[in-house]
Amino acid sequence: MNKVRFFSMTVENGMPLIGERMDKVLPSLFQDQVPELSRSRLQTLMEQGHLTCNGEIIPSAKLPLRSGVYILTLPEAEESHLIPESMSLDIVFEDEDIIVLNKPAGLTVHPGAGQHQGTLVNALIHDYGETLSGVGGVKRPGIVHRLDKDTSGLMVVAKNDLSHQRLSAQFADHTLSRTYVCLVFGEPMPHKGVIKTQIGRHPTQRQKMAVMRSEASGKTAITHYAVMEVLKNQEDSKHPLSIVECRLKTGRTHQIRVHMSHIGCPLLGDPVYGKKNTPLCWRESLEGFHRQALHARALEFIHPRTLQHVKFQVDWPEDMSALLKRLRSHMEG
Repeated sequence: MNKVRFFSMTVENGMPLIGERMDKVLPSLFQDQVPELSRSRLQTLMEQGHLTCNGEIIPSAKLPLRSGVYILTLPEAEESHLIPESMSLDIVFEDEDIIVLNKPAGLTVHPGAGQHQGTLVNALIHDYGETLSGVGGVKRPGIVHRLDKDTSGLMVVAKNDLSHQRLSAQFADHTLSRTYVCLVFGEPMPHKGVIKTQIGRHPTQRQKMAVMRSEASGKTAITHYAVMEVLKNQEDSKHPLSIVECRLKTGRTHQIRVHMSHIGCPLLGDPVYGKKNTPLCWRESLEGFHRQALHARALEFIHPRTLQHVKFQVDWPEDMSALLKRLRSHMEG
């Protein structure tokens, strides 16, 4: 069971940091004692009244640092109110710190409005309820990154606070590498390139993301892509399809789906950013495929404890493999 923990430090007169804002300097100092917590988590604790100086609660972490004995209280993580659920998960790798799993299409990662059961988080709580990360203040199974409900493939999950913090840092500084494969309409030109735009919430359709015109209205999104194969139908070669590999430099919501649509090559089966009318020559092959043809194939990162470089890769999922087989049966000889 987690317990309340206390961490202290003494700031003496004459120290060069005196006079600087507490929320700017204290997180770095306390991280030596609590390396599993991020700067932002430490700043939040300070603003929530968990920091004292000489026994007095600091009302705002934006105040200037002064001499005295500082004590930071790390409260026990709140219990999650989600219902544990037994679910068969495709575990690719697991040790005391991380879980690497192959998520199937159709499985939602995290509970949201209107869905509190049947998610990956519910399954992780069931299997790892005693070791969940409390790094965010609530016991949760270290969801470091997400995949859309109908995107399949590799995810890494942190089993403890240290892993969560270090993996999150790799996502933040883009040292963690994610490689996707997708099927798109058309033929991206050139066959290899970089798409760099600003992505933000669509101004009128709030469930969608969109390429924005200015930095003020969106966040920088960078996708490296390479065409792996072009598929041309023997009945109509003017409407090719392509197999494309995408490497994410950033991780914006729906990034690959938005970027591929932006260059005129939307993903097959994408209900939000895809084509409204499928070319007649491919309709039979695509019948019954009702999700975006996107799969997180490879994942590379530095292991949070051993600091070794690790790489994981999985094959095409069954539904995309079957779709490719149908598409190739109609290709030019």
